[in-house]
Amino acid sequence: MAYNYRFAIFLTVLAAISGLSSAALVKEQPLVLKYHNGALLKGNITVNLVWYGHFTPIQRSIIVDFIRSLNSKETATSSATTAPTVASWWKTTEKYKGGTSKLVVGKQLLLESYPLGKSLKNPHLRVLSTKLNGGIRSITVVLTAKDVSVEGFCTNRCGSHGSNGAAYVWVGNSETMCPGYCAWPFHQPIYGPQGPPLVAPNGDVGVDGMIINLATLLANTVTNPFKNGYFQGPPAAPLEAVSACTGMFGSGSYPGYAGQVLVDKTTGSSYNARGLAGRKYLLPAMWDPQTSTCKTLV
Repeated sequence: MAYNYRFAIFLTVLAAISGLSSAALVKEQPLVLKYHNGALLKGNITVNLVWYGHFTPIQRSIIVDFIRSLNSKETATSSATTAPTVASWWKTTEKYKGGTSKLVVGKQLLLESYPLGKSLKNPHLRVLSTKLNGGIRSITVVLTAKDVSVEGFCTNRCGSHGSNGAAYVWVGNSETMCPGYCAWPFHQPIYGPQGPPLVAPNGDVGVDGMIINLATLLANTVTNPFKNGYFQGPPAAPLEAVSACTGMFGSGSYPGYAGQVLVDKTTGSSYNARGLAGRKYLLPAMWDPQTSTCKTLV
């Protein structure tokens, strides 16, 4: 189940050529994710992390803090200027059948010596996903460093999720390979309108891009872990909880434009959610099964 931007790129080109409004595009593509009666990942779910290649301690902390923020009990104050929380974004997953998916960070494995080399195939990802296999109530997240190429990376996907007895996710750092493909909107896009990129909230285009893809894949995984949960289209290439809303981050978004998001007055960085340790993140829209629409935080 690869996650990619091809659908968004297609709409961007279509809009540029035909001048269609985003509203017209939405009307042509009614969004309904059907539930296919399969098991979902609900309750307490352990997230184990396999770091493949070199990540700095700061990079690792940005990602770990994000995962820990998903179920944080921190709540927004009444101030109109306070950003929504990462937890409020994740709360939309509760609207899918089965209730809450509480993700808890489990074990972490550092593989900084590239034991499988720097060019990985899909079987390598499956092997890595078994390194910290925690059973059916777990997700193993394989994160590959910026100097690691992966089959299909940058050509048709930025990450993927699947199952190998238990659910697993892979996300790659695209800083030096394809930031215009996998780290947009923090880098100018490869195709379509060339507007100025947004400033990454944690000052790291590659890792902030990974957060967008990781958020997407975690939501897709808990709502469609074994190819028979919530999705639209063919099981081999489904539109899922967040991948169905690709390219939408704030109100007024349309293909090629991320929408209106919050801007840090000090750094000029763009974000729409705050997490633990004072961190800020830019998170994509998620399909809301109660309204059958893509829901943004701001």
